[in-house]
Amino acid sequence: MAEAVPVRCPACLRETDYAAPVFPCACGSPVVPPLDLAAAPLPLTHRTWSDTWVAVRCAACGLVGEWPRPELGCTSCGTVVRIAVRPVESGSAAGDGVRDGLRPRPDVREDAGGDVRDDVRGPGRPATSGGSGGSALGRPPAAPGPRPAFRPVTIRTARDAVTTAALYLRWLGFRDVRRPDGQTVPSAAVDLRAPGLVAQVDPTTAPTGLRAVECVWLNGLTASATSVCFSLAGYTQDARSRADDLGIPLFVMDLTGVPQPVNDPADALVVTGA
Repeated sequence: MAEAVPVRCPACLRETDYAAPVFPCACGSPVVPPLDLAAAPLPLTHRTWSDTWVAVRCAACGLVGEWPRPELGCTSCGTVVRIAVRPVESGSAAGDGVRDGLRPRPDVREDAGGDVRDDVRGPGRPATSGGSGGSALGRPPAAPGPRPAFRPVTIRTARDAVTTAALYLRWLGFRDVRRPDGQTVPSAAVDLRAPGLVAQVDPTTAPTGLRAVECVWLNGLTASATSVCFSLAGYTQDARSRADDLGIPLFVMDLTGVPQPVNDPADALVVTGA
């Protein structure tokens, strides 16, 4: 854990100890945003998606990723304070994963309505053009290599949970993962669809139950598609037993944004991919 430092609230001038969050780099090393204590903390009055992220270089591999910008809620007056971070120095470091000193935010963008955009590529999935590829030369395309490590997105809201599940499914190899048109992020489960896939994301704080597992299985059966479940709070024992009987992969997500398989069908899906 990072060392705690005193931060003065710009509203009430009270000091509060603050320790910068620690994030997991793709190489497995911890990444800590370098706080700029010489810059005055600023009150957060308006939040935008782009301002929520800050570029931080991993000291171990040199990869520059974007992570949630450090913020502190004043315990005295309740003001949300944004803490400055030292900018990334130009030039590449030891790692080879840096492109022009920066990599994009972890493969996630949203449109004005908060939906996961169709043009988002999953982690490690390069852009392709119609004129490239082995088929243009009369040869079959090369077999895909091992998947790179999944790059998580920190989960703070229900929408973040849905975005994380969509990115993870793309990482597994499913294409065109999207929510059905017109569906918003409610307090209940959210559907994700792709060719050959029906997934359900439960972003609530209650364990996912038997009915939800059976519903996603029926939806997959109707669509002749693979059924997959994601949950923030885990599953009831009845739900896990039923999922094992039906062969439905179950994943649980923590707040760092890394889905973990919780049954054998999920383990098999991670190994084989889509």
